[in-house]
Amino acid sequence: MKSFVAALALAWLGLAPGWTSAAPAPIMVVPLTGAIGPAGADFVTRALSRAADEHAQLVVLEIDTPGGLDLSMRQIVKAILASPVPVAAFVAPSGARAASAGTYILYASHVAAMAPGTNLGAATPVNIGAPEATPAPTRNPEKAPAKDSNATPEPSAGESSGQSTMSRKQMHDAAAYIRSLAQLRGRNVAWAERAVREAVSLSAAEALAEHVIDLTARDVPDLVAKLDGRKIETSSGEHVLATRDASLMTIEPDWRTQFLSVITNPSVALLLLVAGAYLLILEFSSPGIALPGVLGAISLLLGLFALQMLPVNYAGLGLLLLGLIFMITELFVPAYGSLAIGGMVAFAFGAVMLIDTDVPGFGVPPALIGAIVVATALFVFVVVGVALKARRRPVITGDDELIGHVGVVLEDAQSEGWIRVRSEQWRVRSPVPLKQGQSVRITGRSDLILSVQPVTEELQGAEYGH
Repeated sequence: MKSFVAALALAWLGLAPGWTSAAPAPIMVVPLTGAIGPAGADFVTRALSRAADEHAQLVVLEIDTPGGLDLSMRQIVKAILASPVPVAAFVAPSGARAASAGTYILYASHVAAMAPGTNLGAATPVNIGAPEATPAPTRNPEKAPAKDSNATPEPSAGESSGQSTMSRKQMHDAAAYIRSLAQLRGRNVAWAERAVREAVSLSAAEALAEHVIDLTARDVPDLVAKLDGRKIETSSGEHVLATRDASLMTIEPDWRTQFLSVITNPSVALLLLVAGAYLLILEFSSPGIALPGVLGAISLLLGLFALQMLPVNYAGLGLLLLGLIFMITELFVPAYGSLAIGGMVAFAFGAVMLIDTDVPGFGVPPALIGAIVVATALFVFVVVGVALKARRRPVITGDDELIGHVGVVLEDAQSEGWIRVRSEQWRVRSPVPLKQGQSVRITGRSDLILSVQPVTEELQGAEYGH
């Protein structure tokens, strides 16, 4: 019995290590490429939430971006700061960059890494632009006083005089934001401010030497291997990474991200608004078709949904809608082109002012604005021309069509009788007696009875060309 218990104890001790060494938690790789907009921000935010739900030990944010919208960048930064899962921002592959908004995301991440041949920086808000100041006089570096790395650099002459008050406020806000991120992660504060105020950039090797990033790696597996055993503090506490044998899981953009990416393109949003407006006009002008109304309402709502996610200039949006109203009104109340011309001018100015940012990829191309204005102008003037031409044509249907026509009396009558007009027989009423074969002119109609007046011989000859 004792030998059996001893054997069982040895077997348990031998199996215990296998039971206690569970497989390491997975690592999620989230690609962030292209201009950062509402779609990218939504994708990263949902990916971080999914990583927390699936208890991933690390999220690798693989960055290659020229920048993006300030609101979208701040949404991503907030998600990273609140993430219970450590986030490693990795600028990769070789040739990639983390410019402008990408630099803020890199500074906000728990781990900052770059692949050889990449760069980061140029974090000046693009709607401000780098200050165009004259170069400061060269100082002797030996006599130059040492600067505190945490001090705010003094604004240059160009920044103080050449920029508006609003531009300076935006510049200071951006500098303070990236400075707070640098201080939070213990990275180079002075260079972070230079990236904002002077739009400077660094290569991967320079960034590592300047303590802007934590390490360099060839690719994601190399990065993961180098992070094994690193201690990271997140919003949920301290984490010790065990990445050596962890599995990598790449999260690709799903249909929602791709859909948002399409409709939040300012050009697509503008086309949705215009298409929605004209489809609704088609439905109102020809009620009962239904399909144009349904498609128009969907297009209009999608366009407005996309615009509320973009930095919209509401004066531009107002001018755009006013232009559409003017051009549509011209279709129903022809004003000899004055409303159409005013509408085209308002629409063009509104479309140019619509998106309140200079971020590449988030503007409305002037060629598209011109094409919409020209197409709308042609449509409006063709419709107005057809309407005016139709007004000048004689009436050929309805009650008005009978008025003025000449008929022949079929029988003698004192006040009421019958006539033939346009191969039809009509009962008529006359203020004077009528004779068979006499020509009469129709002057009015009441239900199925026509009012007539006799035609004199002179008028009758003129009527038939005698």
